[in-house]
Amino acid sequence: MLNSARITLLIFISIFVSSITFFNTPFEGYLHYIIFLILLPRFYSQFGFPKTPIKLLFIPCVLGILQIYTGNNTWAGFMKIFIGVLLSASFYQYVMMYFKFNVEKIFSYYMKGAYIVSIIGIVEVVSYYIGFTPGYDYRWLFNKWGIVPNSIGGIRMNSIFSEASQCAIMIAPAIFVVLYNIIFRKNYFIHTQKGMLILLATILTTSSTGYIGLFISGILIILNYAKISNFIAAAVLFFAIGSLLYGNVPEVKSRFDSGIGLWIDEDFSNENVNSSSFVLYNHYHIAVENFKANPIAGTGLGSHAIAFEKYSLTKQVGILNIDFNKSDANSMFLRLLSETGLLGMLFIFIFIFKFYVIRSRTNIDSQHWIIGNAVLVIIILYLLRQGNYFINGFPIFMWIYYYNYVDFHSRYGNEQVQIEPKTNLVNA
Repeated sequence: MLNSARITLLIFISIFVSSITFFNTPFEGYLHYIIFLILLPRFYSQFGFPKTPIKLLFIPCVLGILQIYTGNNTWAGFMKIFIGVLLSASFYQYVMMYFKFNVEKIFSYYMKGAYIVSIIGIVEVVSYYIGFTPGYDYRWLFNKWGIVPNSIGGIRMNSIFSEASQCAIMIAPAIFVVLYNIIFRKNYFIHTQKGMLILLATILTTSSTGYIGLFISGILIILNYAKISNFIAAAVLFFAIGSLLYGNVPEVKSRFDSGIGLWIDEDFSNENVNSSSFVLYNHYHIAVENFKANPIAGTGLGSHAIAFEKYSLTKQVGILNIDFNKSDANSMFLRLLSETGLLGMLFIFIFIFKFYVIRSRTNIDSQHWIIGNAVLVIIILYLLRQGNYFINGFPIFMWIYYYNYVDFHSRYGNEQVQIEPKTNLVNA
């Protein structure tokens, strides 16, 4: 019998554990699918049939089917992604219902998870340097996991995730909270001393994506306090930190140099092509070309792999034949551009701006702006460097972002916006 503590544990395992798979074809069978199968029947019996995700996906469904018949997509590619998005969006909306839309409680659980992930990662790095193999080699448990070496003979911290950048992305919302607590001497959601360990973990990933998350967090804090002196001080600080990272972290220098070579100079030499920067640049080229051919609605969910075969720069003579992130475009922004066109891009940008919660000058005790801005960091990082629509529970962050706005305005807004009652929400 599953009690509330076990249900909560399963929910957050589904968010943080993505490095266990049970099979690879016809799709990757992640651990969270098992958790969905365990909890969905219970949630369905408790809350009824959730029609909101179906309404949201109705237009992508129709347009995706049309693209199949025009030859721009396949049934297998479309159904794999459509069903995955539908299941994930439905499951995590049920999670919001289960916690009675208490975004502060859900976010508090997330912060605990980010802290645990950081501790495991720090133990991983320390264990490697002292030669304690069980402390840093987790392949006995995670079959989609590996030791990630860095350029100076050590390892990059990836904790329980398959990649260091994925780890950095997942703890990025916590980094926003940590930076805020450090700057203003607060202890929101986590004590500052514990938060310093999350900051250390981000640094140990040596992930440029993680450092971008730090930068975005700083910018959002500045925007919410909106003082000219803060902007100037932050600009100087970020330039100094950027210079320090460029000069002392080889991974950052390599990505920056290869990025400049590709995006500015269009230099396809081996040192630029054989890098993660080229993967992103190549998918940018593919997405733009596919968008030009299908600007309004793209070519449908799951179709980027077909666009890859049409437009990839790796087809050119002299460029390595690599197909990393062939299906997910290495960036949700690029994948949406390719698969959903203008409609998808308008949806995501309207969603972000409409439901953004800025710091309230009159309700200073509200933590909604902290939650909203923290979650916005991970949304932006997914748009930049993670193209999978539902890995690591991404839909729950979208739901938190939305319901955080709804709750804030139901309490403090001039326009009274209320969360739909349970009976209306599931039957909407």
